[in-house]
Amino acid sequence: MQLNGISALDLSRALAKRDISAVEVMAATLARIDAVNGAVNAIVSLKDRDTLMREAAQADQTARRGWLHGIPIAIKDLAHAAGLPTSKGSPIFAGQMAQEDDLMVARIRAAGAIIIGKTNTPEFGLGSHTFNPVHGATRNPYDLSKSAGGSSGGAAVALATGMVSVADGSDMMGSLRNPAGWNNVYGMRPTWGVVPAHPEGDGFFEQFATEGPMARTPSDLAGLLDTMAGLDPRVPLPVRIASTLPTIDALPAAPRVGWLADWGGAFPTEPEVLSLCEAALAQMSEMAWMVETLAAPFSADAMWTSWTDARSFSIAMRRRPEYDAPRKRAQLKQSILWEIERGRQMSGEAVYAASEIRSNWFRTAASLFETYDVLALPSAQLWPFAVEQEHPTDIAGVAMDTYHRWMQVVVPASLIGLPVVNVPIGFGRAGLPMGLQLIGKPGSDGHLLQIAQKWHEATGWPQKTPAMM
Repeated sequence: MQLNGISALDLSRALAKRDISAVEVMAATLARIDAVNGAVNAIVSLKDRDTLMREAAQADQTARRGWLHGIPIAIKDLAHAAGLPTSKGSPIFAGQMAQEDDLMVARIRAAGAIIIGKTNTPEFGLGSHTFNPVHGATRNPYDLSKSAGGSSGGAAVALATGMVSVADGSDMMGSLRNPAGWNNVYGMRPTWGVVPAHPEGDGFFEQFATEGPMARTPSDLAGLLDTMAGLDPRVPLPVRIASTLPTIDALPAAPRVGWLADWGGAFPTEPEVLSLCEAALAQMSEMAWMVETLAAPFSADAMWTSWTDARSFSIAMRRRPEYDAPRKRAQLKQSILWEIERGRQMSGEAVYAASEIRSNWFRTAASLFETYDVLALPSAQLWPFAVEQEHPTDIAGVAMDTYHRWMQVVVPASLIGLPVVNVPIGFGRAGLPMGLQLIGKPGSDGHLLQIAQKWHEATGWPQKTPAMM
């Protein structure tokens, strides 16, 4: 059995039947990492081989703990995994060992996964381009001269190259969607509150970032989401959903899709990105899905103001320990300093105004979901750019005024905590992948996965055109 390209659920079934052993899976995983990771730099802080092989042998000798029993997984380097360093891509934290698992990691470990190391991320996860001064840059396996996206770039590349079968990620501003789109895999931002954050710091104000699953199939997304999700009594504002994997093949009706394109011209987008998205939507129409093009339903400028003000304020508050210590502040990259200094100057009135805009957009979106099951947008506004470039400075001749304006297309969902699945939709003329955001109403995570599963059955892009290295 070829072990590096099959799904996590298929691996799980084979392990349960003892058709393969965890030792065989681990050996194949390490061989694949040896073969490709040097070129792409997706997995960092890898445990030593002897330790991992011992953990795999122990998994073979113990009762199954869950569906991930014996399956290797690497954790995004923003989350704590006991016994591994959590650098967050920052020299401030480089080499600091985690003493315990974050909540999401504990759930993955409890399901039997063998945690082998970490996946690379930008510094503090800011910016949709995975590079940092601790571990360097992660490269796109479809073109090693290009960015892998971010901030879950290491996870997406590890999946695309077959180093892992399923991966965790996190998403504030497209970090599960952009790298999935640029690496021909699936990435899901769940409804905010479905996957509880680790119980520390503020649990009420910020409702932007969330952890979520990445995979090469929607069914693997569902399996990992069901593991990550679930209430925790220490975490406020929970959202409960039913398990998604048991019903993934039960799409109740042909989906109704509202195509938002470039938001009426408000999101500068490379023309070939839009044409590839429209080709995918045409294929959906051929599958008897209802697809309609929509006018921009809300002011893009108002959303951007709301997003950037609330985001800067949130980052400024969370990064106080680093900014307030001069030695640590000197080690922060410019984009983080810009966010912090901008947020520290924010008035209470501005923060409240941002929340009012956000609330108005939420109500407008709710009315759209009375007609449409999903809203569709590109997963990125341009193709992967040069890996040496910090961030794009223009798109289609339009100058970008901030380090993150080039990812404005992800803001409509992030701002109001909507669930989104990136689905792969093929390749441009240069051979680089692109994805489409399918955005659902709050709590529709299971329905989104059913829609993604039906698309996968019709296309199978990750299996049809895997990263060849």
